[in-house]
Amino acid sequence: MKKLFFLLALSAGIWACGDTHTHAEGDDHAHHDHDGHDHGDHAGHDHGDVPMTFGEEITADGAIALSELVANMDGKDEIQAKVSGTVEAVCKKKGCWMNLVDGENEVFVKFKDYGFFMPLDCEGQKLVMQGTAKVEETSVEELRHYAEDEGKSKEEIAAITEPKKELTFLADGVVFVE
Repeated sequence: MKKLFFLLALSAGIWACGDTHTHAEGDDHAHHDHDGHDHGDHAGHDHGDVPMTFGEEITADGAIALSELVANMDGKDEIQAKVSGTVEAVCKKKGCWMNLVDGENEVFVKFKDYGFFMPLDCEGQKLVMQGTAKVEETSVEELRHYAEDEGKSKEEIAAITEPKKELTFLADGVVFVE
Protein backbone atom coordinates (compact mmCIF):
# COMPACT_ATOMS: atom_id res chain seq x y z
CA MET A 1 0.00 0.00 0.00
CA LYS A 2 2.87 2.37 0.83
CA LYS A 3 4.45 1.67 -2.54
CA LEU A 4 1.16 2.40 -4.35
CA PHE A 5 0.72 5.63 -2.40
CA PHE A 6 4.32 6.64 -3.19
CA LEU A 7 3.80 6.02 -6.91
CA LEU A 8 0.55 7.98 -6.93
CA ALA A 9 2.16 10.86 -5.03
CA LEU A 10 5.17 10.82 -7.36
CA SER A 11 2.93 10.83 -10.42
CA ALA A 12 0.92 13.75 -9.04
CA GLY A 13 4.13 15.62 -8.24
CA ILE A 14 5.53 15.11 -11.72
CA TRP A 15 2.21 16.13 -13.29
CA ALA A 16 1.98 19.24 -11.11
CA CYS A 17 5.55 20.09 -12.10
CA GLY A 18 4.56 20.61 -15.73
CA ASP A 19 5.93 23.75 -17.35
CA THR A 20 3.33 26.49 -17.59
CA HIS A 21 4.57 27.73 -20.94
CA THR A 22 5.12 25.90 -24.19
CA HIS A 23 7.67 26.19 -26.95
CA ALA A 24 7.36 25.18 -30.54
CA GLU A 25 9.76 22.46 -31.60
CA GLY A 26 13.09 24.00 -32.49
CA ASP A 27 12.56 27.18 -30.41
CA ASP A 28 15.77 28.81 -29.28
CA HIS A 29 16.73 27.70 -25.78
CA ALA A 30 17.76 31.23 -24.83
CA HIS A 31 14.10 32.30 -24.77
CA HIS A 32 12.94 29.95 -22.03
CA ASP A 33 12.73 30.84 -18.38
CA HIS A 34 14.55 28.93 -15.63
CA ASP A 35 12.91 30.74 -12.74
CA GLY A 36 10.09 29.37 -10.65
CA HIS A 37 10.25 25.74 -11.77
CA ASP A 38 11.88 23.02 -9.73
CA HIS A 39 11.47 19.63 -11.37
CA GLY A 40 12.61 17.92 -8.23
CA ASP A 41 15.27 15.42 -7.36
CA HIS A 42 13.96 12.03 -8.47
CA ALA A 43 17.14 10.36 -9.72
CA GLY A 44 18.59 9.48 -6.34
CA HIS A 45 15.47 7.81 -4.98
CA ASP A 46 14.56 4.14 -4.98
CA HIS A 47 11.54 3.56 -7.18
CA GLY A 48 11.47 -0.21 -6.70
CA ASP A 49 10.93 -2.12 -9.93
CA VAL A 50 9.29 0.83 -11.72
CA PRO A 51 11.63 2.35 -14.32
CA MET A 52 11.97 6.13 -14.07
CA THR A 53 10.63 7.64 -17.30
CA PHE A 54 10.15 11.18 -18.56
CA GLY A 55 8.10 12.36 -21.54
CA GLU A 56 6.63 9.59 -23.67
CA GLU A 57 6.63 6.17 -22.03
CA ILE A 58 9.41 4.17 -23.68
CA THR A 59 11.40 1.04 -22.93
CA ALA A 60 15.09 0.35 -23.42
CA ASP A 61 14.29 -2.37 -25.99
CA GLY A 62 15.96 -1.85 -29.36
CA ALA A 63 18.24 1.01 -28.26
CA ILE A 64 21.52 1.53 -30.09
CA ALA A 65 24.74 2.86 -28.58
CA LEU A 66 25.56 6.52 -29.14
CA SER A 67 28.59 5.41 -31.18
CA GLU A 68 26.22 3.59 -33.56
CA LEU A 69 24.05 6.71 -33.85
CA VAL A 70 27.13 8.75 -34.82
CA ALA A 71 28.00 6.17 -37.50
CA ASN A 72 24.38 6.13 -38.76
CA MET A 73 24.39 9.94 -39.11
CA ASP A 74 27.16 9.84 -41.75
CA GLY A 75 25.80 11.75 -44.75
CA LYS A 76 22.38 12.37 -43.16
CA ASP A 77 20.88 15.58 -41.80
CA GLU A 78 18.42 13.93 -39.43
CA ILE A 79 17.33 10.47 -38.25
CA GLN A 80 14.84 8.99 -35.78
CA ALA A 81 16.53 6.79 -33.18
CA LYS A 82 16.42 5.16 -29.76
CA VAL A 83 19.84 5.67 -28.17
CA SER A 84 21.61 4.65 -24.95
CA GLY A 85 24.35 6.52 -23.14
CA THR A 86 25.49 8.07 -19.87
CA VAL A 87 24.54 11.55 -18.66
CA GLU A 88 27.70 13.66 -18.56
CA ALA A 89 26.10 17.02 -17.66
CA VAL A 90 22.64 18.46 -17.04
CA CYS A 91 21.31 22.02 -16.77
CA LYS A 92 21.74 22.88 -13.09
CA LYS A 93 18.94 25.43 -13.12
CA LYS A 94 16.06 23.37 -14.45
CA GLY A 95 17.17 20.08 -16.04
CA CYS A 96 16.09 21.40 -19.45
CA TRP A 97 19.08 19.96 -21.37
CA MET A 98 21.77 17.34 -20.94
CA ASN A 99 24.93 16.02 -22.57
CA LEU A 100 24.90 12.27 -23.18
CA VAL A 101 28.19 10.44 -23.74
CA ASP A 102 29.39 7.02 -24.82
CA GLY A 103 33.17 6.80 -24.90
CA GLU A 104 34.43 9.52 -27.26
CA ASN A 105 30.95 10.34 -28.59
CA GLU A 106 28.76 13.11 -27.22
CA VAL A 107 25.30 14.44 -28.03
CA PHE A 108 23.57 17.58 -26.77
CA VAL A 109 19.97 16.74 -25.80
CA LYS A 110 16.90 18.96 -25.42
CA PHE A 111 13.36 17.79 -24.73
CA LYS A 112 10.43 18.01 -27.12
CA ASP A 113 8.40 21.20 -26.59
CA TYR A 114 10.20 21.62 -23.22
CA GLY A 115 7.53 19.20 -22.04
CA PHE A 116 9.72 17.47 -19.46
CA PHE A 117 13.06 17.92 -17.73
CA MET A 118 15.76 15.72 -16.20
CA PRO A 119 16.56 15.39 -12.50
CA LEU A 120 19.28 17.88 -11.58
CA ASP A 121 21.46 15.15 -10.05
CA CYS A 122 21.45 12.57 -12.86
CA GLU A 123 25.09 12.87 -13.99
CA GLY A 124 26.72 9.47 -14.36
CA GLN A 125 23.42 7.63 -14.80
CA LYS A 126 22.66 5.46 -17.81
CA LEU A 127 19.53 6.04 -19.85
CA VAL A 128 17.80 5.39 -23.13
CA MET A 129 16.15 8.19 -25.08
CA GLN A 130 13.97 8.20 -28.17
CA GLY A 131 13.62 11.05 -30.65
CA THR A 132 15.33 12.88 -33.52
CA ALA A 133 19.07 13.30 -34.03
CA LYS A 134 20.40 16.21 -36.11
CA VAL A 135 23.72 17.84 -36.89
CA GLU A 136 23.37 21.55 -36.11
CA GLU A 137 25.53 24.60 -35.57
CA THR A 138 25.14 26.09 -32.10
CA SER A 139 25.81 29.83 -31.80
CA VAL A 140 28.36 31.35 -29.43
CA GLU A 141 25.48 32.99 -27.53
CA GLU A 142 23.73 29.66 -26.98
CA LEU A 143 26.97 27.87 -26.06
CA ARG A 144 27.69 30.55 -23.46
CA HIS A 145 24.14 30.25 -22.11
CA TYR A 146 24.53 26.47 -21.72
CA ALA A 147 27.94 26.92 -20.05
CA GLU A 148 26.31 29.33 -17.58
CA ASP A 149 23.51 26.79 -16.95
CA GLU A 150 26.17 24.19 -16.21
CA GLY A 151 27.79 26.45 -13.61
CA LYS A 152 31.02 27.15 -15.52
CA SER A 153 33.21 30.08 -14.47
CA LYS A 154 33.09 33.50 -16.14
CA GLU A 155 36.53 32.79 -17.63
CA GLU A 156 35.34 29.48 -19.15
CA ILE A 157 32.26 31.20 -20.56
CA ALA A 158 34.30 34.07 -22.03
CA ALA A 159 36.64 31.54 -23.70
CA ILE A 160 33.74 30.39 -25.93
CA THR A 161 34.32 32.42 -29.10
CA GLU A 162 33.36 30.12 -31.97
CA PRO A 163 30.08 28.45 -32.93
CA LYS A 164 30.12 24.67 -32.68
CA LYS A 165 28.82 22.16 -35.20
CA GLU A 166 27.52 19.30 -33.10
CA LEU A 167 25.22 16.33 -32.93
CA THR A 168 21.98 17.30 -31.19
CA PHE A 169 19.01 15.22 -30.12
CA LEU A 170 15.41 16.24 -29.51
CA ALA A 171 14.12 13.59 -27.10
CA ASP A 172 10.42 12.81 -26.84
CA GLY A 173 10.92 10.10 -24.20
CA VAL A 174 13.63 9.06 -21.71
CA VAL A 175 13.94 6.03 -19.44
CA PHE A 176 16.72 5.53 -16.88
CA VAL A 177 18.16 2.01 -17.08
CA GLU A 178 20.21 1.90 -13.87
